[in-house]
Order: sequence, then C-alpha cells, then structure tokens
Amino acid sequence: MRWLAWVDDPSGVSRAGTGPAPAATTGPARRDPRPVSASPGAPAGDSPAADRRSLATAQRSLGDPEIRYPLLPPLVSGCPRTSTDAMSYPVEVTYDYARVPDGFLTARPAGPGPALDRWSALLPPLAAPGLGEGGTPLIDIGDGVYVKDESRNPTWSHKDRLNRCTVSAAVAAGAPGVVVASSGNHGASAAAYAARAGLRCVVLTSAGLPPAMASFVTAYGAVVLPVPVADRWPLTRWIADAYGFHPVSNLTPFHTGHAYGPEGYKTVAYEIAADLGMPAAVFLPTGYGELLFGVWKGFSELHRLGLLPGVPRLFSCEPAAGGPLAAALRSGRPGARVEVGPTDAYGISCPVGGYRGVVAVRRSEGRALTVSDEDMRRARDELARRGLWVELSAAAGLAGLRTLPGPDGFEGPVVCVTTSSGFKDTATGGKSPAPADPSREAVRERLRSAGIRS
Repeated sequence: MRWLAWVDDPSGVSRAGTGPAPAATTGPARRDPRPVSASPGAPAGDSPAADRRSLATAQRSLGDPEIRYPLLPPLVSGCPRTSTDAMSYPVEVTYDYARVPDGFLTARPAGPGPALDRWSALLPPLAAPGLGEGGTPLIDIGDGVYVKDESRNPTWSHKDRLNRCTVSAAVAAGAPGVVVASSGNHGASAAAYAARAGLRCVVLTSAGLPPAMASFVTAYGAVVLPVPVADRWPLTRWIADAYGFHPVSNLTPFHTGHAYGPEGYKTVAYEIAADLGMPAAVFLPTGYGELLFGVWKGFSELHRLGLLPGVPRLFSCEPAAGGPLAAALRSGRPGARVEVGPTDAYGISCPVGGYRGVVAVRRSEGRALTVSDEDMRRARDELARRGLWVELSAAAGLAGLRTLPGPDGFEGPVVCVTTSSGFKDTATGGKSPAPADPSREAVRERLRSAGIRS
C-alpha cells in the first residue's frame, strides 16, 4: 500500500509525498499524556503572558494537515491523532498570513540590538524575555558562498532561536521550570533562557559531555544529570509529569520535538533573505531536522507573501556514521532508525530522524548528504583560515557543499549555515601549548616552521 500525504505548505501550494503506508495504519494510536482539544485554533491572546503581536492561530499536524489543535497548550509529543507507537508525526504552528504587515522583511527592529522580536508576527507568542538572539552575520567567503554564522548568538549556537520560543511556551503555560535532553548546545541554551525567564532548568545529558560545556550549563544554575542515552527521553517525560516542568526537547520514539521550537529557526531564513535575497541553495548541519524544517518553512512563508520568487533548495548534511534522514529519503518512508558508528560530530549524531526533515528536503527539491568526520575537519579548517571558529558538527554544511563533484546546477549564491562555536568541541580545553623558548633564534625557527618569513 502506498500513501499520499498532502502537506499544505506555507508557500500556498499543496504538494504530495509518496512512500510506504505510514505507521498510523498498522498500530494503535499513541496518546499524549496531557489532554488536548481537537477544536479549531484558539487566539494567541488566551495566555495573560501572550505576545499580542503574534499572528499565530493554531497548531496543525504534519501527518494530516486537516487536523488542528488550539495554539495553547503547546503539544510536546507530536500529533496524538496521527502518531502511533511506530511513527511519530510532529505539529507546526499556523498563522493569519493575510494580516502580516507590509514591509515585514525590511522593517527595522523595534528595539536596540538583534532579537527575534523583529519577526514576532510570524512566531508563536514570545512570552519570555530574550537575550538578543538572532541578527547573526552573513559572511562572504568567496566564489558565491556565504556563511550564516550562528555562533554569534547569546549562547554561541542556533539553539537560542528555538529556546526563545520554547521557553516562551513554558512561561505561557505557567510551568515552574523546563526540562531538556541534550548533548550540549540545546541544554546550554535552555538553561540560559530559563534563567532569563526566572525558571528552573534540568538538563539530561551524557557522561561524555565536554568539560567546557558542563561548566557552561551549570553556570546558569541548571541541574545537570548525565544519564545513559536510552534513559534521556523517558526521564524527560517523567520529570515533566512529576514536577510540572515544561519539556523543551523531544519525548517521542521518532523525533517530533516541541511544536513551537522550529518556528524560531524560520528567522534564519528571514535574515538570509533580508541580507541576500533568495539564495540558490542552503546547506545545513542536520541532526533531528528541526533547523532544516524551520529554514524551509521560513523561505516558504516569504514566497507565499510574495517577498521571494521561490524557495531555495535545501541540503541536509548528516554524519556518514549515521544519517537517519538520508536513510528515510532513500527508502521513501517518513522516518528511519539507523545504527550510529563512531563520530566526533556529537552534536548531530542521531540514531533516529524526524518527519520534519523529510518534508523540508522533498518540498525544496533538495538532497540529503552524508559527510565523514574528515570532510568536516577539512571544512572546519577552511572556516578557521577565514576567521571563523566552529565546532566540528557546525562545519557539516560547508563539508556537504565541498563534497559535491560540481556546482550541482546552482544559479546564484549558496549559503552554508554554521551552527555553533568551536568552544563546544570535545577536544576544547584538553591541553595547553607547551612553553616556548623566548630566544630570538628559537622564535625565528618556530615562525619559519609555520611558513612565516621575515
């Protein structure tokens, strides 16, 4: 049996995807433990802390776009009506696009410095205060290639865009704190935004968390619990149920994440479009596919609003040691589970993918690439020679571009998103350089060995 899942994308064109029958036809529906209503979407103003600038209207299933839920409470386990024990389908936020103000893409920020508030009309209600996230630079590195450097965010990663939205959901829900399962960046960002909002934070991570990252997370007052990977998501749900903490990461067997989180990533697309117009392609480091989906949706919205002539091709770039999104697209299924081999790209090393990534690659007519650790090291070194220090995972986008045998038909600029600072790498802070002989001759020899001549 083949399935035909219609996705009413923000560009205004309904497109079909084909593949094997979704798991919803083969198993019992998986229930979200928190009660939700299937009535049409409630207005954003339902919460006393709601951001009245938001044009968000409802939550909609990606498994069946006809299924909608109120905007509040945010769904944290995907769509309960289309998901099963075998396959989890996420939800997204819908908006009243007819009311988007003129000059959306060109309007100047309302306050000093960068912040997601500039784009609040097409974001969920921003009930939590920000930290100046967004507004990261787009850097020309030559030959028509630009780098969107997300390490310039407050906690030095793209996750700040997501957590401004998810912690806002926690504030709107009246939760006393947030809980997150994370290998590093997500946990640090959630801890920072929780602290900014006056909430407690629990971070479930691995025993192999780099020491610099552990210090980073605890500095914000978060409780850090290194646990086995298999226990992270079950413990996240237990803490959410037992303590009333709002989960800002994933709870489901196939990744669905938080309904509001990827909406924050749309702003990456808005900023690229404001600075550059429509690129030919965008290459992104890819783990669970939330960034990939958010960037696709952002460009699709701009196309729908008549602000771009189309949507760029999106290229997901996963570690070759795993690659669940590439596996799902090869098999034609909405998700895949893979064995993950050794890799130093711990930030995007994922055994399962999510349906969001499948949607983004298919709808943009992009490709799913896999890159080796050596590919990423070469890309990281290239970026460093241009003044950009990124962690290994963050170099996956440029690595993907560099592994293509030719221009791949690009007619226009190409953007590679780098997601995080080199400060986050596992080897950072591992050892100090050996003391140097200060004699002039020794210094001259050291410089000569580095290719520096007087």
